[in-house]
Amino acid sequence: MHLLLTREPAGTVRVLEVPDGATPAGAPAGGTRTLAAEDVPAVVAAREEAARAGAEGPPRWTWDDTNRWYLALLRAGVRIDRGHDLRLAHRILRGSAFTAATDLATAPPGPWDAMEPAPAGTAPEPGRRAPQPDALFDLEASPGRPARGAGLGASSSGPAAQEAPDPAAELAAQLAAVAAAPDPGRLRLLLAAESAGALVAAEMHHAGLPWRADVHDAILTETLGPRPPEGRRPERLEALADRIRAALDAPPTLNPDSHPDLLKAMQYAGVGARSLRKWELEKIDHPVVEPLLEYKNLYRLLTANGWHWLDQWVHGGRFRTEYVVGGVVTGRWASSGGGALQLPRSVRRAVQADPGWVLVVADAAQLEPRVLAGMAADEAMAAAGQAGDMYAGIVASGAVETRELAKVGMLGAMYGGTTGASAAVLPRLAATFPRAIALVEDAARTGEKGGVVTTRLGRSSPRPGAAWDEAQAGAFADAAGDDDAARARSYTRSWGRFTRNFVVQGTAAEWALCWLASIRRRLWALGPAPDAEPGLAPEPFTGRPHLAFFLHDEVVVHAPAGLADVVAHEVREAAAEAGRLLFGDFPVAFPLTVAVVESYADAK
Repeated sequence: MHLLLTREPAGTVRVLEVPDGATPAGAPAGGTRTLAAEDVPAVVAAREEAARAGAEGPPRWTWDDTNRWYLALLRAGVRIDRGHDLRLAHRILRGSAFTAATDLATAPPGPWDAMEPAPAGTAPEPGRRAPQPDALFDLEASPGRPARGAGLGASSSGPAAQEAPDPAAELAAQLAAVAAAPDPGRLRLLLAAESAGALVAAEMHHAGLPWRADVHDAILTETLGPRPPEGRRPERLEALADRIRAALDAPPTLNPDSHPDLLKAMQYAGVGARSLRKWELEKIDHPVVEPLLEYKNLYRLLTANGWHWLDQWVHGGRFRTEYVVGGVVTGRWASSGGGALQLPRSVRRAVQADPGWVLVVADAAQLEPRVLAGMAADEAMAAAGQAGDMYAGIVASGAVETRELAKVGMLGAMYGGTTGASAAVLPRLAATFPRAIALVEDAARTGEKGGVVTTRLGRSSPRPGAAWDEAQAGAFADAAGDDDAARARSYTRSWGRFTRNFVVQGTAAEWALCWLASIRRRLWALGPAPDAEPGLAPEPFTGRPHLAFFLHDEVVVHAPAGLADVVAHEVREAAAEAGRLLFGDFPVAFPLTVAVVESYADAK
């Protein structure tokens, strides 16, 4: 049962009941009710409790955008089991080859195409009023922003902006599109997993990643020197800047942060560098190289995760980022602010569990090759990964002599390596694992022709675009020359590499979504730990293990210490469940490396 929440005038919310399998005819008569916005959390909580008690069927809360609704519920201490994000589902169904002939996919652009994800917001700074529990149910547009119903980020002109989004009509169109698909079960799983991912992202933002600001400050002080006044360099960077100037015989005014000025000074000094890339500098024998490389490394820490980052992103012992579910075209997540997906090892020591709690850190070993084996139903390749290390298993199969060659060859197969060792071992891999290699080769040829490829569950790649079309047309023009042909070949090969990897990376992202959804369900089922230290986790996660961090194929669960072993077990079971959801009983294994630690830095 879909319970669709829509905003109505005068600060009310309408709840529309739509049975599973409904058609565009809409919901049955009498399946609606209207609530005051402030009553929504209590009504949602009561409906969830009735479902858990078996008094009513499990609801699937459906809304235009998860961040616009669920964060307010979480702040009120309310968690839901299932959701359906219309914005995320619309994007998948508009582009999927499975639904290409449906009314939803063939309709002209509309407001759902213009809708951008709502920002999760950052933790309130000291002295700043925290958002109220019903803040996200406010129907008024913020100054300088369109009304939420119009979709944040929607343009202020054009047909898509003039037309208001209709959640009920959109849900009906989505249900019809899925029902018309050749394999609706796969699409249903993808949409459920994508929406579950949105719930996980909101919950991780709400709960936050445990972060010791004092430890982070100590790391920065140890590495860079004491925190300097605003606008000044830390003393370690200033000392390196002096060494750089001395090595180049440059004046004290040379600013190492200015790449044009630095390159000009290096050319004047006869260094011979054409860029400041690390790989190029390492080839040069000059006194400036060593301090310059160290300066670049420390400067990256200062700008990406320095004191300003700490002030902006860590509050109340928690780092809260904004995950962007499906932010990459393949379905991988991105992040908006805080750089959550690029936390350097140098600051991970600051990620420390609350007293009496631990971090359960798990990552999937060689996820993409295993996904490829499952997609292709390549039994030989799946067998190579059964013992744990797939690359060692490839060596044992006789395909290549060393683990390094196995790794290089498989990465080349999935990412389009056409030179060196990767190209040399590819024919041997193709002979040993013909189904797997054929799948990525077919995907590459499809892309080279300008075609579309699709993941296991139904997310399809975009078409190449105008630049690709122009390059191909230019190669066949009457006045075409060698340069035009070379340009067309370059575009062709580049898009083939993209589609080759799209099917693998996209399906790996689907596996990860199913993994997250299973972990989320299993952790909640464990309940609060008896006699657990309270920790800093807010309701509804106080005393409960919960997901705190996600990075493509790695998760961090913050758990009461007494539940560490059972949490580790459930995380492993969730990985196996994700494999079954995608590949049925095909024998491809998804082993995890799991560590129970107090600090994230100790996990690897």
